Amino acid sequence: FERAANAKAEEMRSLAKSIQDARLRRDAERVKRLAARYDDTLEAYVPFLMAQAKIYWDRAHYAQVEKIFKRGAEFCSEHETFRLNVAHTRFMRALRSDDTYGEAVEYYEPIVLAKVESGEVLSVTPIVLANLCVAYIMTSRNEDAESLMRRVEKEETSSARRDPSRPRFHLTIINLVIGTLYCAKGNYEFGISRVIKSLEPHEEKLEADTWFYAKRCFLSLLEGMAKRLVAAKDETVRESFAFLAAAERRGRADRTFRASLRLQRWMDRAHRARRASQVLAQLCHG
Repeated sequence: FERAANAKAEEMRSLAKSIQDARLRRDAERVKRLAARYDDTLEAYVPFLMAQAKIYWDRAHYAQVEKIFKRGAEFCSEHETFRLNVAHTRFMRALRSDDTYGEAVEYYEPIVLAKVESGEVLSVTPIVLANLCVAYIMTSRNEDAESLMRRVEKEETSSARRDPSRPRFHLTIINLVIGTLYCAKGNYEFGISRVIKSLEPHEEKLEADTWFYAKRCFLSLLEGMAKRLVAAKDETVRESFAFLAAAERRGRADRTFRASLRLQRWMDRAHRARRASQVLAQLCHG
């Protein structure tokens, strides 16, 4: 990937110089042709750059990912895919150190606001909206987060009127991510409340995929309480029990939900078995 990316980079530098020369000669037709070739080369370059970055992303080496992106900034600084992936990287680093949320906002915000202004906010991937809201909150811009969430809610309501059968999970995912973040930071009172709110009404929002992530917050709370590391308020406990009872009723009433949960459990067992065999193999070779 690195060799391919470097080859495309050299090609773009050569094309950029040719474009500059053509402009000096005022050859508009040649400038147009070369600019088209440059754009095509850039589109071919971006996947190679992202493939390089993904190698380190999968290992959670975000500093190395940023080094790769810095090399690509010469060509891709205005490319949407590039900016989104830089934002994701800054966001993941912020989750560890709390010091790059502002930088994540700088990259996420122009992309999201452009879609908001054009009335296409639901065309933005839900996790991008969720990450931007979290970054707003972590930089004390709560009003901006609430404003964006109200806009998403408004767009979902309008979309529901046009096509009631189409599922909509943008606001659900935003609230789920925010709630999970607060739980991870130990604020279970707000986090659990947010998670529960994200899955209302249950018959529309509570399904196997959303339950898969929501249950982690409740399990984390229960583990903390069992180890006497967390002291949850009575209201939070009652709210949790009420939600879990509603989730159980939902699971019993929906065959698809039950089938999806069984598949999830099977996949979890398969993953544990695979992991156990890997550990055993390591011990044997050791």
